[in-house]
Amino acid sequence: MIRLQHLTKSFGAKQVLNGLCLEVPDGRNTVVIGGSGSGKSVTLKLIAGLLEPDAGQVEVDGEVVQTMDRSELAALRGRIGYVFQFAALFDSMTVAQNIGLGLVKQGYDEATIARRVEESLAVVELSGTEDRYPAELSGGMRKRVGIARAIALKPRYILYDEPTTGLDPITSAVMDDLMRRTRDLGVTGLVVTHDMRSAFSVGDRIAMLHCGAIRQVGTVEEIQATDDPVVRQFIEGRPGAALPMPAGGSPE
Repeated sequence: MIRLQHLTKSFGAKQVLNGLCLEVPDGRNTVVIGGSGSGKSVTLKLIAGLLEPDAGQVEVDGEVVQTMDRSELAALRGRIGYVFQFAALFDSMTVAQNIGLGLVKQGYDEATIARRVEESLAVVELSGTEDRYPAELSGGMRKRVGIARAIALKPRYILYDEPTTGLDPITSAVMDDLMRRTRDLGVTGLVVTHDMRSAFSVGDRIAMLHCGAIRQVGTVEEIQATDDPVVRQFIEGRPGAALPMPAGGSPE
């Protein structure tokens, strides 16, 4: 389980998180919604050990992330797949090389890497693209390669950073299907998004991040039926949904 306890994080005078508490239960997709600049991506980076909180702690499987040394962080990242907002593929590397990079760093042999690449591309329905370069792929295909790279590590968790941003409705639906499919493979997902269609499609639980803390957590049905005015404005996309930011605003 991932457990976030009383997290605070500021960048200079800009406070991003202010006492965030959240549990991500195993075997389900937890979706964190919130407006642009609400700290969703920062939360993912704290879990992966890419940033450190100013206060509070991040626990993954009972281990405190910010106390880990370099080797422990490397082992943690072997259990956590990270799907970046814009795929973050290396343009000079083929699809197979991009997917296999993490496996190379973990010391797998060539045969195992080739097999994992083939298997993960089959899951995202991109078999046969191993020798293509990112520039030859559509935006949706690049994001699917990003998911393939994550699942090639056979992670316990996958963190998704705005996975449907910039995609057309059909491609977004394909991404949603992949997120549900990886959950059904036993992977615990944490998805950050402001796309409510996607949130309701893939989420088992939904948490709204607002003013640096979790405003409400519930099932899809509970969030859809909420009487919290801040949550309701956001999910309905009405003006005022973003509502007050912490003083000075905050980056993602």
